[in-house]
Amino acid sequence: MMKTQGVSDEQCSIYRARGHDNGQNCTQEIKCQNCLPEKGCFATPVYNQYEVDEFGPVSWEYNIMQEVFQRGPIPCYIRANQELDDYTGGIFYDHTGLTETNHVVSIVGWGVEHGMKFWRVRNSWGSSWGEEGFFRIVRGINNLGLEEECAWATPTKDIFKVVNITNTLSGADVKIDSDVQEPVKEVETTNATKVRKYAPCRISSDWEKKGYVPLEVNSWDRIPNEVIPANFDWRYHKGFNWLSWNKNQHIPLYCGSCWAQATTSALADRFIIKYGLTDLHAPLGLSAQVIVNCNAGGNC
Repeated sequence: MMKTQGVSDEQCSIYRARGHDNGQNCTQEIKCQNCLPEKGCFATPVYNQYEVDEFGPVSWEYNIMQEVFQRGPIPCYIRANQELDDYTGGIFYDHTGLTETNHVVSIVGWGVEHGMKFWRVRNSWGSSWGEEGFFRIVRGINNLGLEEECAWATPTKDIFKVVNITNTLSGADVKIDSDVQEPVKEVETTNATKVRKYAPCRISSDWEKKGYVPLEVNSWDRIPNEVIPANFDWRYHKGFNWLSWNKNQHIPLYCGSCWAQATTSALADRFIIKYGLTDLHAPLGLSAQVIVNCNAGGNC
């Protein structure tokens, strides 16, 4: 979707935990909205839209390390299980050997601790989970299927383009749909847990249909593996934190939007890295809600 239509940022399209399958459509208000005391809520006529250029798949340890090191974090499929759900810290090691994936996370770095190699991974279950929203998992053995199916995309040469919908709206404010204003219903915790366990979070991996064209030279073929550092973390690189903020897909109610959360987080990171938007600047967060509402590959 970001290749063909672009996506707005979270300052005008906040996460609502509702998608096209449970009450919200792909409206202009979802893409960018504002609310004022006397006017109510309306579509913002002018806003910034972020797009990507090239994109494609990447798999296996050293290819992933090269891609992350050279261009930034990437989203990857993983098998979420009860043990991962209960994770509180340390290097996670699943001994079941199961690799059928049902969740999406983003790899932001790696390291070695006491001789054990690990990935540094960001989840979308909030900063109170794991190691402040992150977890470490053993690296190099495709644990929980993490190294088998990842993806990358490159930001466009311009950080964003300005979208002006004034002509479309004839200069008038467009009120938000009634179903969007309607209060959402709470979901019982037991049901939410059951949904996360048994409803796989997946999007299509048919790259050719998506428009992917194989590159002549992949990023992971550009420099020798020996040059890659033993420890690397985009949270602490050259004195800066280059990552966008952590997200929680479970509030204001449960929504199985990991596929959108991990992707928009990794892409926001890549915009920050490419354009030097470190923590000295206003942070950037791309809208997962637009991705979910506009049916870009999944739902809640």
